[in-house]
Amino acid sequence: MAEVIKMPRLSDTMEDGKIEVWHKKVGDKVAYGDILAEIETDKAVQEFESDVDGVLLYIGVEEGQAVPVESLMAIIGEEGEDISALIEGEGSSDKEEKVEEPKEEVAANHEEEKADDASATEESSSEIPEDVHVVTMPRLSDTMETGKVVSWFKKVGDKVSFGDILAEIETDKAVQEFEIDVDGTLLKIGIEEGDEAPVDSLLAIIGPEGTDVSNISVGGNKPAEKKEAKKEESNKEEVKETKQESSTSSEKTNDSGRLFISPLAKKLAEDKGYDISQIKGTGDQGRIIKRDVENFQPQAAAKATKADSAAPVAAMAIPAGEDKRVENSTMRKVIAKRLSQSKYTAPHYYLNIEVDMENVMAARKQINAIPDTKISFNDIIVKAVAMALRKHPQVNSTWNDDAMILHGDISIGVAVAVPDGLMVPVVKNTDHKSLTQISAEIKDMATRARDKKIKADEMEGSTFTVSNLGAYGIESFTSIINQPNSCILSVGAIVEKPVVKNGQIVVGNTMKLSLACDHRTVDGATGSLFLQTLQQYLETPMAMFL
Repeated sequence: MAEVIKMPRLSDTMEDGKIEVWHKKVGDKVAYGDILAEIETDKAVQEFESDVDGVLLYIGVEEGQAVPVESLMAIIGEEGEDISALIEGEGSSDKEEKVEEPKEEVAANHEEEKADDASATEESSSEIPEDVHVVTMPRLSDTMETGKVVSWFKKVGDKVSFGDILAEIETDKAVQEFEIDVDGTLLKIGIEEGDEAPVDSLLAIIGPEGTDVSNISVGGNKPAEKKEAKKEESNKEEVKETKQESSTSSEKTNDSGRLFISPLAKKLAEDKGYDISQIKGTGDQGRIIKRDVENFQPQAAAKATKADSAAPVAAMAIPAGEDKRVENSTMRKVIAKRLSQSKYTAPHYYLNIEVDMENVMAARKQINAIPDTKISFNDIIVKAVAMALRKHPQVNSTWNDDAMILHGDISIGVAVAVPDGLMVPVVKNTDHKSLTQISAEIKDMATRARDKKIKADEMEGSTFTVSNLGAYGIESFTSIINQPNSCILSVGAIVEKPVVKNGQIVVGNTMKLSLACDHRTVDGATGSLFLQTLQQYLETPMAMFL
């Protein structure tokens, strides 16, 4: 019987999906776990696996085409099967009548199935033994509604210990490792790799070896009959074992720009401290597998990376007289939508000052003379901003229609450019941290943001944002407020120029700052006083340590 495959909802904010590439064509045989296509969401490009066996009979969305969630994406069934009714929308696989079976009997069978399901569900969580632990889909971010299992690091029957990585879960923000907090044996997997389920759905069951858990269900996962469940579990485990080296973990780029690495290879690379972006994969579609990590030579890879450093620029060259059409990624569309909403809902205005940076330059030089210490000008600016916010709480605020929220915690978001947009990692409780702590956190999170390894909660909770383009030689610019913040500070380059000091023209070093304010929360006088305090900290940096 043909199965209709619809465009999946791969994140809670996803409204439509774009087919980047099909890995199968009409007429190809498809097995459980095969990668059917790559789908671009508003967050990333993700592999989509088939959860049925059969032949690909129909493709409803062409490569490069975007369609709403739940649209007909493909149909898989038996070779030669008539699917015209499914394509025309006049029926579905769930409503097809069985051959030589009366309608009345079909209806009766369906009623019996519903009764069985209801009975099984009633038995579910009420009979869970005390030594059995039900693990549900965790809420890994405050906006997370569903989670997708990217890969399992354990299989049914494996022993698990407190702290073991059980699986990788993709949220609406990032892919995160999920650690188990109990000991036992993995008795059941409730969500297969590539599948998505709501928060609190049954993820796994852990308990003593040999415990019967076939009837345990949480969050709407219905247990099947014991024989069928065991048979299906066995089949799926066989598929997993044969595909261990071609798992769908997206961690390594192939020719199409996607990331591929098996969980085994990833664990091995992490243990050895290797940068997986430098490892060449020899598996299917350029996937990194175990032998690639074992044969990797870091020194040779470093030389190759240095030699090829200018390659991306050359690849983007456009011949004279030609135009190049670059489709907007879903991530860029979402960024455009949110920035537009901020610009046209928050009444922006801008305040500009020029700061004498001579004392900051001297202070930084002294600090970096300390062994194993290296801070940037941006680290000092972030620290000064946090301390200035403590004196001007109204700048550290959020606008709501019914009230203005003045935040007690000061958490600075630091804008980081990534290949397809902008990410804002957050330094939590910034005013309570030292310069070296701030520096270490910013470097670490910026690196992981570019590598798409940053955790969702590390990009949440900002109360103010700093955007610095000084490294690009930009002297002055303005930014769009990163809502729900009330302000964003734009930081320019430090420029050597003639300045007047004590009535004399001398060579000085200055930096321009531009503060974008939401006029609903921050009036001109409030923003000006904040900038005055910030300027005092930067021009007299020793004041930050008093």
